[in-house]
Amino acid sequence: MSRAAERYRVDLAALQAACAANYARLMRLLPGMREQAQRREVALGAGEAVLVLQVSAAGPYTSSVELHERRALDWLPAPRLLVRVYHDARLAEVVGADHCRRLQARYAYPNAAMHQPDEKTQLNLFLGEWLAHYQSVGYLAEATPGWSPAA
Repeated sequence: MSRAAERYRVDLAALQAACAANYARLMRLLPGMREQAQRREVALGAGEAVLVLQVSAAGPYTSSVELHERRALDWLPAPRLLVRVYHDARLAEVVGADHCRRLQARYAYPNAAMHQPDEKTQLNLFLGEWLAHYQSVGYLAEATPGWSPAA
């Protein structure tokens, strides 16, 4: 088998399907994100993890949402994601994570940062599972309409 045949190829249809599902999930949690910056917290239970969603840039066509989890466990690092929401296309795509600010569609492997060849796809699938989990068992802990990142 040649090296070119082994190279990872992005499954664009699957990636767009994941991004479309993520858009629907985010719009249920942050319905007014197009109009104003806001912050929401969804909790799993008393003393358990809390998902914090912050709309850092709101717009009619695109918005930026930062997601992170507050946990009671100090020793377990919590994921942080930056998601770009495209309202006209109805897609929400992970564009950054705590370990890298800008994600590429695919990476050569091995690489210096040890990114997986399909890192972007994996992060978008993780976002979907993360949001689905909080939607199924979480409850709205705090909603702050009109929240401003500067405040």
